[in-house]
Amino acid sequence: MILLTRLSGSPFVLNSDLIERIDSTPDTIVTLVDGSKYVVREDLRDLVTAVRHHRAEVIALSEALQIAGAAVTPSAGHQESDPVRPALSVVTHPDEHTDEHADARTEAKP
Repeated sequence: MILLTRLSGSPFVLNSDLIERIDSTPDTIVTLVDGSKYVVREDLRDLVTAVRHHRAEVIALSEALQIAGAAVTPSAGHQESDPVRPALSVVTHPDEHTDEHADARTEAKP
């Protein structure tokens, strides 16, 4: 959620995941995926920065929770059958060569 200000001066929070478009005509108009529109005092660039900071904060908090969760030792009530949440990882398709040194390593194999 990001904090915005209506033209009337009243603050409100908006779920930034629902933003479809932001226009500056010269007022900043936020259009949501459901077609709702909000005219806000914030500048277009400030709004984009707020969304980026919010998303970065979500990612950072997620990482902190994963690290904190890994440091916690299982309690006496922990059962082996209890579900364990897997860590997030990036999966690439085997045909995609994102590593510039992949060809050199492939040629060097016996």
